[in-house]
Amino acid sequence: QVQLVESGGGLVQAGGSLRLSCAASGRTLSNYDMGWFRQAPGKERGFVAAVTWSGSTTYYADSVKGRFTIARDNAKSTVYLQMNSLKPEDTAVYYCAAKNIGRAVSRPGNYDYWGQGSQVTVSS
Repeated sequence: QVQLVESGGGLVQAGGSLRLSCAASGRTLSNYDMGWFRQAPGKERGFVAAVTWSGSTTYYADSVKGRFTIARDNAKSTVYLQMNSLKPEDTAVYYCAAKNIGRAVSRPGNYDYWGQGSQVTVSS
C-alpha cells in the first residue's frame, strides 16, 4: 500500500504560481510512476503531468505544457507540481497518483493509489 497526501493548494490570481507537493508513505516511491490529475466541477478527472519512476522522463497535457513542471525526489518520497502562469481554467481539485511501471501514464484507470486532492483556485 502507498498513502499519498497532497499539499500546497490555495487561491491565487491569474498569472501567479503555486507548487503542489505529494508526500508518499508505505512502499518505496521509486517503485512507481507518479502522476498529477485534476477535476473541475462537472468535469471528468483529467491528466495533467506524469514522471517515470526514475525521474528521467516527464509527460504533460498540452494545456499545461510550458507552464507546469513535475519533479520527484525519491529520497524524500515526494513529488512536486510547479504551476506557473496560472489561468482561471486551471481551477480544479488536483490529485496525486501512483501506478506500477509500464502502463500508460495519462489514463486515470491505470493508477493504483490516489491522494485526497488539493483545491487550486485561480481568480481572474
